[in-house]
Amino acid sequence: MKLLVTGAAGFIGFHLARRLLERGDDVVGVDNLNAYYDVGLKEARLAVLGKAPRFAFERADLADRAAMERVFAVSGRFDAIVNLAAQAGVRYSVENPYAYVDTNVVGFLNVLEGARRHGTGHLVFASTSSVYGAGTELPYREDADTDHPVSLYAATKKADEVMAHSYAHLFGIPTTGLRFFTVYGPWGRPDMALFKFTRGILAGTPIPVFNEGRLVRDFTYIDDIVEGVVRVIDRPVPYRIFNIGNHERVELMRYIRAIEAALGRTALLELLPMQPGDVVATEADTSALEAATGFRPATPVEEGVRRFVAWYREYYGEPR
Repeated sequence: MKLLVTGAAGFIGFHLARRLLERGDDVVGVDNLNAYYDVGLKEARLAVLGKAPRFAFERADLADRAAMERVFAVSGRFDAIVNLAAQAGVRYSVENPYAYVDTNVVGFLNVLEGARRHGTGHLVFASTSSVYGAGTELPYREDADTDHPVSLYAATKKADEVMAHSYAHLFGIPTTGLRFFTVYGPWGRPDMALFKFTRGILAGTPIPVFNEGRLVRDFTYIDDIVEGVVRVIDRPVPYRIFNIGNHERVELMRYIRAIEAALGRTALLELLPMQPGDVVATEADTSALEAATGFRPATPVEEGVRRFVAWYREYYGEPR
């Protein structure tokens, strides 16, 4: 297959592109390498991907219509597009709202137009568990109400789902949206809790623990996310939304204890109030994904954290 992966220098995009290359696909990666977090980490991911002869990289901003038109014009028809490029982060959306509309809405429209004009075989795009807002009925099911987002980030991702539905209906583009639940693992984002906590514990500095630790998350290991995405890519449908999560409620303090165990050190906790736009608990109902693909994520959080810590120590040269 020939695939376009947007956000290829990002955390999930990197892992997905590497998996697709390993199975023999041709991958065109697009990323703007913005400075939301360490560009050096993004460049290191691209260096790994660049070793594969079937990988081509285009530096382009999704919100730049002309640049995206060139990507599609040069590359031609894709068997599938996986749109993972996004301005991520719930808390940052409070500070910089325009970045979210530019990338997540305008940029996604440019991807939709490219798919329409060039006859893409299957469009797969990343949504988020944040679209469920402050809903309290767990686990979250795909047919739950998602009309009341509590962050702009979630609102832009909800907009993506609605826009994708309209293009699937109007132009017959096979389209699948994936609601990811708190993805973590090696090569992860420095703005995510696992990265911050690991760095802080190793440095002996207090780690920020919001809502005084009374948070619950469905932490999903990156390999499980990639396996789910790959299985979805190979099963085009007219339009469908799936949750991809570990279908388990993990208390934040259990997550922190897993990091402490992997590092062999004790964390200093800075207990903080709830942050605007955040939610108390998440858990995915993944029965629809399992029924459609035969796959059910199941990596225990302790194992996933151990693998991240091993990568972190190697990448940053931290002594064991």
